[in-house]
Amino acid sequence: MSGPIPLRVVPSVAPDELSPRAVTRAFEKALDDGLDLQIGGEGRHDPADLVATYRPKFRVRLFDTTFYLTKVRQNEDIRFFVAYLVQGGRAFARLLYKDVSLVWRSASHVVRSEGENWIGKGDVQVREVDGDELIESDEATTDLPLEMQTAVESLIARSGRLRRDDDAPVLVLRGGPDDRVQPYRDFSEPRRRAWADPRNRIHGGRRVARFRRRTDPTSLAIAKGYEPDFRRGVLEVADLKSRLYGGLVRRHRVLSRNMRVQYGFFAGPRQVWIGTLQGTAAELSSFGVRTVDVATDEDVLLPGYEYHFLDDSEDPPEFVSQIPKGFAGPPSEVDASRADASPWLDRVPVIRAFRREVLGKRRG
Repeated sequence: MSGPIPLRVVPSVAPDELSPRAVTRAFEKALDDGLDLQIGGEGRHDPADLVATYRPKFRVRLFDTTFYLTKVRQNEDIRFFVAYLVQGGRAFARLLYKDVSLVWRSASHVVRSEGENWIGKGDVQVREVDGDELIESDEATTDLPLEMQTAVESLIARSGRLRRDDDAPVLVLRGGPDDRVQPYRDFSEPRRRAWADPRNRIHGGRRVARFRRRTDPTSLAIAKGYEPDFRRGVLEVADLKSRLYGGLVRRHRVLSRNMRVQYGFFAGPRQVWIGTLQGTAAELSSFGVRTVDVATDEDVLLPGYEYHFLDDSEDPPEFVSQIPKGFAGPPSEVDASRADASPWLDRVPVIRAFRREVLGKRRG
């Protein structure tokens, strides 16, 4: 697409009311009629072989993209769907997985070797730490649109028995060497094209939300107009269950006052966090993610539980934490490698406002 990408605020979509067999037939017919299926993974370069192993059973449509999804699967690290994303006359094999923040994402690539087993987490940011350049994944660039998060989540219950699958990531995704953090061009180039037009840059490409003092959660500042509209902008409330978070979790899709961005607030029995912050631009890449993203400080999107542990595989052991220093709570009873981030989250002004203006009213 050339020129500015249109903004569209639309209701969240639902899976098509088709039987699993009808979905499979529709996709196989499209392939027979000439739909070009592209696969990034190794070992199965014949599309017919991949589709025979991973038959789509569900269909979800958003904007100009149709998602054909298999039943949900799981390996030691992630819960995921194999998906075929159709745009125009081409289809792309992708892997949609659920992050610890409870946001569904589209993996950019995979690294698997004797020493690494890692799902690519999208585009990267380069920042300076102690005089050195550090390349880090910008994980939010892999977030599936908020408008389809509920639809994908609902397919877990419709999938039946959870099947173990260790092979799908390397069959579906393009692989890379152990040090490959950056995605390949098929992921990054649509974002570069969208960025090339200044009219597509949300808040001029500047951070919509930032901490004036990096170690102070109370110092969060949100650009004027981009604040969540808790009075009129709550577009959707959806329930999901999480063992990690202790049971029922409610996801709230909340529009900003200027209607240019939308927030995904999650409220569990203990924690409240912002899982994703997205624009409303109506263009998706072949990975099913928005080509226009929202710049923000990474700790704005800190999940309720985050990595915080002593890595004894290093010599000497090395402490690993993605929670701001001094704000880690007790370790999770489900995953000892993660700690409660509530000491940070509960002091962030926009989360306090959400608790007061949305959760408080619901309790009332």
